[in-house]
Amino acid sequence: MRLSLVQSRALLGLQSPLVTVEVHLANGLPSFTLVGLADVEVKEARERVRSALQNSGFEFPSNQRITVNLAPADLPKDSGRFDLPIALGILAASGQIDGSRFKDYEFAGELSLSGELRPVRGALVMGLALHQAPHARSLVLPPGSAEEAALVPDTIVYSAVHLRDVAAQFPMGSPSMANASDKSDHTWCRMLNSAHMPTASANHARDLADVKGQAGAKRALEIAAAGGHSLLMTGPPGSGKSMLAHRLLGLLPALSVQEALETASVASLAGRFQLSSWAQRPLRHPHHSASAVALVGGGSPPRPGEISLAHHGVLFLDELPEFPRAALEALREPLESGSVTISRAAQSSEFPARFQLIAAMNPCPCGYAGQIRSAGQNSPVCRCTPDQVHRYVSKISGPLLDRIDMHIEVPTQSAALITAAPHGESSSTVRSRCLRAQAFAKSRQGCSNHALSGAMLTEHCFLAPSASAYLTQVATHFGWSGRSTHRVLKVARTIADLANCRAIEMPHISEAVQYRHSQSVQSH
Repeated sequence: MRLSLVQSRALLGLQSPLVTVEVHLANGLPSFTLVGLADVEVKEARERVRSALQNSGFEFPSNQRITVNLAPADLPKDSGRFDLPIALGILAASGQIDGSRFKDYEFAGELSLSGELRPVRGALVMGLALHQAPHARSLVLPPGSAEEAALVPDTIVYSAVHLRDVAAQFPMGSPSMANASDKSDHTWCRMLNSAHMPTASANHARDLADVKGQAGAKRALEIAAAGGHSLLMTGPPGSGKSMLAHRLLGLLPALSVQEALETASVASLAGRFQLSSWAQRPLRHPHHSASAVALVGGGSPPRPGEISLAHHGVLFLDELPEFPRAALEALREPLESGSVTISRAAQSSEFPARFQLIAAMNPCPCGYAGQIRSAGQNSPVCRCTPDQVHRYVSKISGPLLDRIDMHIEVPTQSAALITAAPHGESSSTVRSRCLRAQAFAKSRQGCSNHALSGAMLTEHCFLAPSASAYLTQVATHFGWSGRSTHRVLKVARTIADLANCRAIEMPHISEAVQYRHSQSVQSH
């Protein structure tokens, strides 16, 4: 057989379109030509495949003209994932293995010069695409990638260590591969589906009981966890803002299988997925020197950024005013839409970005503005001028602040409280209240309170007459935008759910207004 067809898949954002690897051998001047809009990494496969075949004991047809086409030709291809299908295509076209059974399988894997298979990124994305295909095939991947793809329910995945292990399943004149492929060994085996394997993500989260004092901040964190609200904490250095942010994960509900697959597929696409983190909500904590591309994604081909890696998890931005302004402004649209579209001249990719934003900042450049000093204390004193404080705070634009649901102040705790105060409520206790409130919201409206909008907001955020009059008065006094007013309504709805109340009463709206008051003071 002089022509062979092998199926594989490319990566295009979170999509994995089918790629047919066509290999043709012909008489003529010896050459090895690879076509089909292949990137440099793919074109280098010629040398890897040549050495892998020779070092694996196979014959490389070096005296023939080899043409490899990656179809469709207008689809960009990158990385070394096509090494394995190209090698198998050459073996089948040269008559060393039987390629007639390739139609039921898809292959991907990078080859070492010895023929050993190396993992490729995006295996979970390939598994999801294969699961959604009308004619399901089996997927053959290297170790490290096969475990990822096996997380997709009802997907048949095989793991192979070496090129010889794959070729051995297609000998000339042998029985069908289906009869021999289920016999597991150390180098070739069928992966068991592990999507429902247990996880202890909540147990790995840090306990809220470790935070001494800060009753108001803990209450705000509980509300944020119960309703999925974004939160901005302002306070002097060492007041506990980072401690509180890192304990939010312990208050959030467990991921569903679908949510876990979405989160893991983004991490797999970025090459950062680890099986030990399966079904755990991500916590991304980028340094304040991160660029806009690092936060929202970019590159060519487009890659996901921090906001997509935090999908269904928490994005913690410490020292918020120190981030580049362009990077912060790029967060405005994803905070509203829950997704981000990266457009380039060659292609456009959309990535999910439904994250919970937790931000922290100091009140001024030195961090000690507004700090209360008792008589006889020698604590640091703020010496920043009003202009310096204004420039520092104005690094965060009004539209971005408007999109953050809750704004709180985290004051410094006294040494006596830190050393002598007993432990507070544990994360498990607070989490149980959050789960009850979330279940209340889900049964009522089918989504978390932070996702309410339009007619759903009017229908489910019913205000008592006194609460409605008070909210109107406060919003008029501070000149709130419609977005700010709606976000206060959502927070009040969560507070009412925590209190197990169907209507939003005056105490609920009063507390919600307090979490918006700091922004109003800054704007004035």
